[in-house]
Amino acid sequence: MSRKSNAPVYGGASSALDKFKMEVATELGISNYDQIDKGQLSSRQNGYVGGNMTKKMVAFAEQALSQGQASGVNSATQTQQMK
Repeated sequence: MSRKSNAPVYGGASSALDKFKMEVATELGISNYDQIDKGQLSSRQNGYVGGNMTKKMVAFAEQALSQGQASGVNSATQTQQMK
């Protein structure tokens, strides 16, 4: 079963991911990212937002693994692979 590549694995995560996206965009100096026409931004600007989100999520997972919280990370990846 395929799914859209940009859809969250967990449906309830959409609002949290949107909030996270706005926080990252604000940190990068892009205010009102949720209201901006993304077509008016350069690919580089849009890519910075997604790239920094990914970087922060990977850092979070690495920290969880280093603190022995592998069960939460492992269960999330197993769910992803099964869908």
